[in-house]
Amino acid sequence: MTIFWALILFGLLIFFHELGHFIVAKLVGVKVLKFSLGFGPKIIGKKIGETEYQLSAVPLGGYVKPLGEEPGEELSEEDKPRAFNFQPVWKRIAIVVAGPVFNLVLALLIFAVFLSFKLPIAIPEMDSITTTIENVMPDSPAEKAGLQSNDIIVAIDGSSVGDWTEMAEIFSNNPGKELHVDFSREKEIVSIKITPLAKSVKDAAGNEKVVGRIGISKKYSTNIIESSSLLDVPFKATEALWGWCVLTIEVVVKLFSGSLSAKQVGGPILIVDAAAKAASIGAYAYFNFIAIISINLAVLNLLPVPVLDGGHIMFLSIEALRGKPLSDKVLMMANKVGLALLLLLISFVIYNDTIRIIVPWLQKNLLN
Repeated sequence: MTIFWALILFGLLIFFHELGHFIVAKLVGVKVLKFSLGFGPKIIGKKIGETEYQLSAVPLGGYVKPLGEEPGEELSEEDKPRAFNFQPVWKRIAIVVAGPVFNLVLALLIFAVFLSFKLPIAIPEMDSITTTIENVMPDSPAEKAGLQSNDIIVAIDGSSVGDWTEMAEIFSNNPGKELHVDFSREKEIVSIKITPLAKSVKDAAGNEKVVGRIGISKKYSTNIIESSSLLDVPFKATEALWGWCVLTIEVVVKLFSGSLSAKQVGGPILIVDAAAKAASIGAYAYFNFIAIISINLAVLNLLPVPVLDGGHIMFLSIEALRGKPLSDKVLMMANKVGLALLLLLISFVIYNDTIRIIVPWLQKNLLN
């Protein structure tokens, strides 16, 4: 069932994304040759009108192939008026941006359905996913070292920490060992020494083990969106969508600036695992997860990186400013660099997924 729920999730995300490209291409008069869910070899397909609709073997993506998209593609004079590369820049930008926009539409529809049934939408504030301290326990190592509520731990023993899980793991793995901790208080960095208190606990298998605790709790601050009537559902759903978009952009900015740990980044394995867990909780959790992933996909796709939609928009904007497109050589080189960066990112998130999910599973099921 894990794979089933993951396929439904990926299918919805890909379908809405490519549907956006497809609908806008049709609206502005561009001929669409192919609409594919998935990459690679075709599993099934059928041509309806001028477009072939197909399901392909690799479900981690999809594509819409318009006529005349490839540089140097040979076209008859009759075909040129409906070819992608012969359209005004604004039409091509509209086609490209429609994919991410439709991912936002998917999230908006899910939020609207939730609110219509009086189900709330929770949006965590940035403090909730960082190392901001909510409470410090009396007479704890943290209090004795001088930590206070709203302090933000930024480094331990010279290594930066950007998320609570990573920070807590370091304290847990060092019971009785003095650690050098840097934290931020009112935009000033303060350095202290702290020794996690050794505490005996039971792990998931029921075995006793000694861990370190310093006596702090995580800050949980959440904005709850609710609707009072069906009339305000569209407005409240839009408010929820906007809130999640802002949070996603903040996370991306903090990841690139280094103030949030890159270990937070997950990939397809994490998504598959999380989708199955959400589905096991119920429809609300599962579709809420789909909405959040759809928003993340939209925002990330708009980054100005070649091979992503944002990269295409960047090149088209440059073309609009220059009055002519960049050369095929420049575009080809940029796409190669973008593809290399994308492959590096994919490798990194799969590594993160392996460390976070696969290794613990192997340790639990094969090594014990």
